[in-house]
Amino acid sequence: MPKSRSRKKKGHDPTAGLPPLNLNASGIDVGNEEHWVAVPANRDAEPVRSFGTFTADVKRLVDWLVSCKVDTVVMESTGVYWVALYDALEERGLDVQVVNARQVKQLPGRKTDIKDCQWLQTLHTFGLLNRCFRPAEEIRVLRSYMRQRERLVQAAGSCVQHMQQALTEMNIRLDNVISDLTGWSGLRMLRAILAGERSPAKLAALRHDGI
Repeated sequence: MPKSRSRKKKGHDPTAGLPPLNLNASGIDVGNEEHWVAVPANRDAEPVRSFGTFTADVKRLVDWLVSCKVDTVVMESTGVYWVALYDALEERGLDVQVVNARQVKQLPGRKTDIKDCQWLQTLHTFGLLNRCFRPAEEIRVLRSYMRQRERLVQAAGSCVQHMQQALTEMNIRLDNVISDLTGWSGLRMLRAILAGERSPAKLAALRHDGI
């Protein structure tokens, strides 16, 4: 029993014997309502601070890091809360690294009385974290457009399915005579039906000559 307690108390320090690589490092614990930030203890009388997540708060956070002569920052990829903060830090010229939260948790030696941001700052100081890949800004913009387009296409497809289901329930079987309900002929017929037209002959006359 005494030996077991001794091993638990001693623990394992992953930074033992390692030279510090990033002397101007900061760690940020990203959150939904607040960000906790840690800088080297000799940079400020209050080296651990909390900031809100509104734009004005993020600007104050970045200004504080710059005043503390921080040049590299590490944060975990928590949801999408880190994206706006990442852009603000990068815009001011800081080297920003996003790391996988699983990697941080797997590293032993963390003390229970320090905050997440302090632990991140310590690990980053000794170069023990691997940054996640983040493409260049041009690629990120293009990727956002492509993802938005994909979401819109999926949403449009869902709307067409709902419209088709509603027509079937009313026994308006346009899908039996035209292949594309949202095509030139289909939309003309639907507009006429919504306007009160009920004559099959008049509705059929609205079709494209190619049908």
